Amino acid sequence: MKFITLDEVDSTNAEAKRLAEAGQRGPLWVRANYQTAGRGRRGREWVSVSGNLYCSGLYPHNGSANDAAKMSFIAALAVAETLQTYIPEAKVNLKWPNDVLVEGKKISGILLEGGPDWFVVGIGVNLTSHPQDTELSATHMLDHIEPSLLSGPEPIMSGPDAVLAILASRFNFWRDMFLDNGFAPIREAWLNGAHNIPGPVTVRLSNETFSGDALGLDENGALRVRLESGTIRDVHAGDVFFGSQGA
Repeated sequence: MKFITLDEVDSTNAEAKRLAEAGQRGPLWVRANYQTAGRGRRGREWVSVSGNLYCSGLYPHNGSANDAAKMSFIAALAVAETLQTYIPEAKVNLKWPNDVLVEGKKISGILLEGGPDWFVVGIGVNLTSHPQDTELSATHMLDHIEPSLLSGPEPIMSGPDAVLAILASRFNFWRDMFLDNGFAPIREAWLNGAHNIPGPVTVRLSNETFSGDALGLDENGALRVRLESGTIRDVHAGDVFFGSQGA
């Protein structure tokens, strides 16, 4: 596994895509101390102050576009398990489609992009700070680590490179699981860590908003929502708000 560390870059996804366009296929990970043009899902800005983890993995891909899209669930599992190395497992939950929450607050972002025979998964994890005034309350990892674990000769948190090493390992584990066994074990593991599924949900799309009960994921990762009428609707993209969030 190759790791490339940069002091500053426009975005690690953009750098990984440039490497792909130059003929590289990975697996490799690009990490930067600072991004000047970090991006989140749906074109949103990803604030990139120094001290947090900003990284992108470049991998070969010879499957369908649907299979590539499932890598976002694999990335979410990898982030969750990485966080659980440092903080209690019960504090970490997954929120559809690919958010990772700690005590109900967002701690990471995932952005998936791809080409004809490769994909790039960009991951940002708040380690030492988090943005304020976000739609979904945010947090960072240091806020959830016991202070006694941060001091002494072997502090549990030693910086972004150590976190990335765990993250890359867990991503490879779940990607190999997917390649060998398909999406079923990924879906099962994701649902085991899911936030409020089953449970009430409000879905906000570009042209409508509706509410219902989230039932689970279909075989492609879409969120299955039962409307008040009893109709089952599969949501493939959009903003979702669980429980009291949607009130």
